[in-house]
Order: sequence, then C-alpha cells, then structure tokens
Amino acid sequence: MPTYNEITLAKELIKFPSITPIDAGVMKFLAKKLTTIGFKCKILEFKDKDSKPVKNLYARLGNSQPNFMFAGHLDVVPPGNIKDWTIKPFSPAIKKNHLIGRGANDMKSAIASWVVAVNNFVSSNKEIKGSISLLITGDEEGIAINGTKKVVDYLKKKKEKIDFCLVGEPTNPNKLGEMIKIGRRGSITGELTVIGTQGHVAYPHRANNPSNTIIKILDEIKKIKFDKGTKDFQPTNLEITKININNTADNIIPSIAKATFNIRFNNKHTSSSLKNKLNKIFKKVTKKNKSHFKIKYRVSGEAFLTKPNKTTYMIQNIIKKITKIQPKLSTTGGTSDARFIRKIAPCLEFGLVGKTMHKIDEAVSISDLKKLTKIYTEILKNYF
Repeated sequence: MPTYNEITLAKELIKFPSITPIDAGVMKFLAKKLTTIGFKCKILEFKDKDSKPVKNLYARLGNSQPNFMFAGHLDVVPPGNIKDWTIKPFSPAIKKNHLIGRGANDMKSAIASWVVAVNNFVSSNKEIKGSISLLITGDEEGIAINGTKKVVDYLKKKKEKIDFCLVGEPTNPNKLGEMIKIGRRGSITGELTVIGTQGHVAYPHRANNPSNTIIKILDEIKKIKFDKGTKDFQPTNLEITKININNTADNIIPSIAKATFNIRFNNKHTSSSLKNKLNKIFKKVTKKNKSHFKIKYRVSGEAFLTKPNKTTYMIQNIIKKITKIQPKLSTTGGTSDARFIRKIAPCLEFGLVGKTMHKIDEAVSISDLKKLTKIYTEILKNYF
C-alpha cells in the first residue's frame, strides 16, 4: 500500500491549472493515485453542442453495500491578476503554516485529505464491509451542465446505489468544525425584457417608455414578502442584479428595457411556484402600462434538506471530538453539487474554512488540513 501525505498530494493537485472547464490532466493523475489504493476508476467525459466537454471521475473500492461516497470538484476559478499573488497561483507554496495556491481552499486540499484518509483506512482494514466511492467533477465552478448532474444520471442508469454522500466543500465560515451543511436554498435567475414603443422625448404621448414599466415591476417584486423562513432555512430573498437600457441617444425614448434578478429560496417554494407568482405580476403591470414582456428563467437548483439521521449525528460527534467545536447544522450559502446528488442519496457537506476561496492568495491552514484528514478517517472507521 502506498504512503500518501495530504500536503504533498494537495500541492500536486494544485499544480494542474484546471480552470473550468479545462482538465489539464488532473483527472488522469488522481485516477492513477486511486488505482494504487485499489479503486476501479472510470473517467467520464460529457459534452453537448452548446458547451465545452468536461472530464469527470467515478471511482469505487469494493462491490458490496453500503456504498459511502465522497464528492468534490477539481476545477477551479481563474486566478485573476497574477501580479497580485505573492506566489504563482499554480506553483503552491507554504507560508506562515498555510498552503497557498488556486484551489487550496476550494477544494483540492479536501480531496487530498479524503484520499489520504481512505488510504489510511484501507491500510489498517483489509476487508471493508461495503464500498467507498468518489465522484469528482471538473464542472462545479462553471455552468455545471457536463459535471455531477450527468454523472448522477450515469450512476442511475448503471443502477449504482449510493447509501450516503459526503461533499467536501469548504463549509466553515471562520474555524474548522463550525458548520455542516445539511441542505441548500434553491436558486433561480430571471432575465426580464419589457418592450414599449420608441419615440422622441419631446413627444412622449407618441411613445411608450418601457423604463417606467420595468421600474414599477422591479419595485413590486422587490417588496414581495415570500416567507418568514423556517426552522432550517432563512427567509427567501430576491435581489435585482442588473438594469440595462441600451440607448445611444439622450433624445430618444427607448423601446426596450432589461433587468436581471436572482432569488435564493427555501423549501416552502419550488422554482415553478415562484415563476407563476412573478409571471402574474409581469402580466398585470405590463397590461396596465400597455407594454409587453419576455422572461427567461435559469434554475440552478431546487431547495433541499437532508433530514439528520444517525450518520449525520455520527459525523457531527467526530467533528466535535477532533476540533472541540460543536458544528451547527446549516443550510446557508450558495448552491453546490449536493443539489444533484441528493436525488440519489442523502448527503451532507463538510470541508475546510471557506474564507479565502476564489480570492487572491487562496490558502488553507496546514493544521486544518491535517485535522480534516483525521476527521475523514474517523468517519470511515465509524461508518463501516
């Protein structure tokens, strides 16, 4: 059995400039490492006519149930202005007991910790009563079309049963051990276009200014009190993110006004119920103002909650034992690939501290990285 170290492995993974959706060879590298532990690996490449191809990895050790899966992503966001970094983003370095590099926090280091934990566990347990699997995508930071979503479809078709999934996203706001994610809010983006009638500003009666209509619509949808939140979720919230009137002259009343908004919603709603509610407002206001509208929606995911079970509490107790912090069961934050996995298995998320993810000099504490490996190792021991 090979000997792996989480810091060395994290560094090796960071060296691959795997900016979404570029693989840069990182999946093949990880698959080779997992094969030496005993995993059977399959690299799955998905593509369609409107998006670039993405490589994903599904690896499994063992054939029996239960099948405990770890999920994560090896793609990273662009480094931004490289001159602002204190190191080269894909040449990782340790400074002040922190590993710095793009992906150090989100989330190559957590994957390294999991691989080392599995290796440690397998080394001391020759026979596992069950299976350990990994679902690693290259399309989490991007449009998420050819990543986990399609791997989940593949696993369904193969009748691959997953009994529980741990997603290794950085879930902790400030300290390792603070937070486990047991659900996520849904996310829906709306691109609204209001169509009026163009005309001369000196003769407004001959035109119909869509900016007046869109302002009324945006004011009305922003005032909606969707709910007061629930025991598990914060209140549903709508934010207007763009307002655009592409007018090249100051003496023309425009014919088109556009706006974009995003709603983060709890499990009191579905994307369909929200669309219906908003469409009624769009119809009412545009009819009153004798204009027309077009709306295009993008649903990133529905709200979901994994009801805590004995595995949830087992993981919570292990985290408390190692970090001396009682982790909160939370549904805060943005979306993650758990929104796809929850269709085939109960899942929760626990990883590193997320303070520096997507930032210049993205970093992870060496101490946290070692503790995370201990946590993941203990989870495997207790689960099996």
